[in-house]
Amino acid sequence: MKRIFMLMSLCALVFAGCNSKKEGEKEEKTKFLVTAPIQKDTIITKDYVSQIHSIQHIEIRAQERGYLEKIYVDEGQMVKKGQLLFKIMPALYEAELKKSKAEVSFTSIEYQNAKKLADEKVVSPNELAMAKAKLEKADAEMALSRVHLQFTEIRAPFDGIIDKFHVRQGSLVDEGELLTELADNSSMWVYYNVPESEYLDYQEQTDKRGKMKVNLLMANNKKFQYPGVVETIEADFDNETGNIPFRATFPNPKRLLRHGETGSIQMPIELKNAMLIPQKATFEVLDKKYVYVIDKNNAVKSREVVIAAEMPHLFVIKQGLSIHDKILLEGLRLVKENQKIDYEVVKPQSVISNLELYAE
Repeated sequence: MKRIFMLMSLCALVFAGCNSKKEGEKEEKTKFLVTAPIQKDTIITKDYVSQIHSIQHIEIRAQERGYLEKIYVDEGQMVKKGQLLFKIMPALYEAELKKSKAEVSFTSIEYQNAKKLADEKVVSPNELAMAKAKLEKADAEMALSRVHLQFTEIRAPFDGIIDKFHVRQGSLVDEGELLTELADNSSMWVYYNVPESEYLDYQEQTDKRGKMKVNLLMANNKKFQYPGVVETIEADFDNETGNIPFRATFPNPKRLLRHGETGSIQMPIELKNAMLIPQKATFEVLDKKYVYVIDKNNAVKSREVVIAAEMPHLFVIKQGLSIHDKILLEGLRLVKENQKIDYEVVKPQSVISNLELYAE
């Protein structure tokens, strides 16, 4: 019995070894999918940090000194051009206007008397001229008093949104004191900085196609529904950063965007003969990107690549590969450095057209 048991155990070990050998052979015969980089003209979308400004954003200040008698609007309220916003107590300026009117009446009578006497040759022409100048001076002072009185009513210079108040009703305000701000948000100016090389590429594109349309990614990572147009580029580069400011204008009919917001401009950039590979063909080690390249002996070799830009499911390669290289597309975690593999080559055009199918 003991001999029979030993024979059975030995057969079991031999059988297990055979199975293990067959599984190893099966693993060696596993075919991996391999592809190659593809070179083609493409368009990428580049993000730029931006600042959002109203097309008009001004300070509303007191034009006369006095007590703030009345506030007619509220913070955040939409107002129309010419709408009354604030009123400074007008009593002093009303009195000044009455005094000026009285002075005009008095000097007008003096002038009429002088004119009558001059016609009768009783007074000299110089005296008549003096009376006329005195009347003109009184008229000017009355007009100035009327302007001062008008300045006690502060009206909106354009349609817009009222910002927070810096004073309250009953406050004593000085001439020039800040009361609030007014913003016209019907359209928005979005400023962002572009490096010199990308500025030159942009100029080439605009020469061919005219003004460029861009999109705005808001702070909540949602795209603003209305595209904007790049309309202005400032005159000078910043010598410290090598950037130049761009300004895009966005329509804002729903008043969703407000002055002072932040976001990201998404600007299309044309790339000539860009080298593309699937993102899933790369792996990362210490913040560096690598691919597995298949050498002439069918062995996998890791190689660092430098990414120039990122697209959905694709990387644009700046350096590290040529279009003749074969790279491992799938099974990156199943292979080791210098391991020989069996593989099947998939055309890069087919890979790109089926990226959603290949995506893990």
